[in-house]
Amino acid sequence: MSAAPSSAEIRITLPDGSVRTTTAGSTGADLAASIGPGLAKAALAVEVDGKLRDLDWPLAGDASLRIITRKDEADALDLIRHDTAHLMAQAVQELFPGTQVTIGPNIEDGFFYDFARDEPFTTDDLPKIEARMHELVKQNLPTKRTLMPRAEAIAHFEAMGEKYKAEIIRDLPESEDISVYYHGNWHDLCRGPHLPSTGAIGSAFKLTKISGAYWRGDAKNAQLQRIYGTAWRDEKELKAYLTRLEEAEKRDHRKIGKEMDLFHLQAEAHGSVFWHPNGFVIYRALEAYMRRRLDAAGYLEVKTPQIMDARQWEQSGHWGKYRENMFVIPDEIPNTEDEGALVSGKGDWMALKPMNCPGHILIFRQGIKSYRDLPLRLAEMGCCHRNEPHGALHGLMRVRQFTQDDAHIFCREDQIVDEVAKFCDLLDVIYKDLGFSEYAIKLALRPEKRFGTDEMWDWSEQALRDAVAATGRATPEWGWAELPGEGAFYAPKLEFHLTDAIGRTWQVGTIQTDTVLPERLDASYIGEDSAKHRPIMLHRAILGSYERFIGILIEHYAGKFPLWLAPVQAVVSTIVSDADDYAKSAMAKLRSAGIRVAIDLRNEKINYKVREHSLAKVPIMLIAGRREAEEGKITIRRLGVEKQETMTLDAAIELLRTEALPPDLR
Repeated sequence: MSAAPSSAEIRITLPDGSVRTTTAGSTGADLAASIGPGLAKAALAVEVDGKLRDLDWPLAGDASLRIITRKDEADALDLIRHDTAHLMAQAVQELFPGTQVTIGPNIEDGFFYDFARDEPFTTDDLPKIEARMHELVKQNLPTKRTLMPRAEAIAHFEAMGEKYKAEIIRDLPESEDISVYYHGNWHDLCRGPHLPSTGAIGSAFKLTKISGAYWRGDAKNAQLQRIYGTAWRDEKELKAYLTRLEEAEKRDHRKIGKEMDLFHLQAEAHGSVFWHPNGFVIYRALEAYMRRRLDAAGYLEVKTPQIMDARQWEQSGHWGKYRENMFVIPDEIPNTEDEGALVSGKGDWMALKPMNCPGHILIFRQGIKSYRDLPLRLAEMGCCHRNEPHGALHGLMRVRQFTQDDAHIFCREDQIVDEVAKFCDLLDVIYKDLGFSEYAIKLALRPEKRFGTDEMWDWSEQALRDAVAATGRATPEWGWAELPGEGAFYAPKLEFHLTDAIGRTWQVGTIQTDTVLPERLDASYIGEDSAKHRPIMLHRAILGSYERFIGILIEHYAGKFPLWLAPVQAVVSTIVSDADDYAKSAMAKLRSAGIRVAIDLRNEKINYKVREHSLAKVPIMLIAGRREAEEGKITIRRLGVEKQETMTLDAAIELLRTEALPPDLR
């Protein structure tokens, strides 16, 4: 008998459709080398049948395979940041013996690692850690994966003094072998994949800050120390990111908000905004603009109560899924034994609304609705409250009290594609009016904990896919992607991610296809067949909340708002006191024309006034001297523009009146 072959031949399909044959047990590294030495050198990892694997992952059978290099931006950045997190942990443990490592995931633009150490880290430690990381990169330590039986892995990490790692392993299934990655002799519990060596990371990384954290995010657990960092494919990308960070710091809406006297927050009202007159001008201008856009798009504005009986929230499902984020108050007599219980009679629990949707269904249910009444678009500038943790609050970006530009569209199944398309078109116009020409569309799919059947979720998710496809926006040019597990507990959703002036992205708009709440709250309409049917409920918002969106606008424009949004649109400023009366007359005429104008008659040099009002980010300065007063003219100086223009006062008023019109009124 002839000997059996030592390994079977397998077929590997590459992204261009070509097929290569190799032997079972060979690796992605072997395949890259067979294609060419340049690819072998550039290869970072492989994607096998849609899953990222290490370069030395053995290929067991026929498969589709893609070799990951630095050109594959998303995958390469994930790998580089994951490895850099390990690199940082390795450097920390070498420099500070006795430090325990806990978890270290990737985050947007970087990574962090949580450490258990008695002595606190300081910012002076970061350069030392970075220097050691660069040394480890130069050593080009090989990366290897090994599997350990669960009990052996627990004993191994406990013997090392890594009690947190042992705790993580104990939470894993007993039958599961434990994946451990070695970088040289240093190793960590990890599922992978990883780069082939520390040298493959490169030198484009930077440690950015230190903060506190709790083990597993629970304040009842031990406090840890978190070190953040960022990592990129090359030095050019790192430099661009650090420049962006510097620019972001200059644009911080909290800093600009204070300089421009827009708003403030204080401990007596955690997470609630005190709008100052200047800030509320922006708020009102934006709200008025949105109302006009919604009116023109066929929305009907409503107003629902701030507080509703907890039974309503229980029926909608929010009480069970969202209770910890709701502000709950007793109706007369509290049930002191169990705050979460619903009790009968006096002592019933009420809740401040965290969202508007149940109230809109209650309006829909008033009176009989026919299929001819659909779609029904109900909008509300709804003030909501959510019990966010104190540590999560952040200026206007994360608050406890906020106002949504909320609306719910009740429609038939056959109307979904058209309604979503109309929403996408409306959103596109509004974003462009507000200065955002670039945004991406994502589909957030079913979360692990959810209401409804798999069939319902299949249908809802596909309805949104079809709707976006019908608009021509389900393409890479629109940043189209699907996000598993990120939908709401009652519905999948489309997310709209804005790109601001310095390249940051903000998830803002959303539309969700919901069949669950109409069922739970018994919403129905009479169909053409004279039978009752459940409407489809489209939850949608464009700004998200006024507070957060204004924060984004402040940072996007760095406080230099377009004229229609600027709190003070113009300042009339005199060169000499002889022009004071003329300046007062000019201000009165400007105000009559609807221009938000102030006046500066101080006995200061004009250059001083220009500099001061420029720092206050006033878009237009109208300068009046003796000559302007005599000739009935005014000199216009625009923010950030050296060239000045002199014209008659009437011409200037007409020019500014036109420029100050909101985009929808031009």
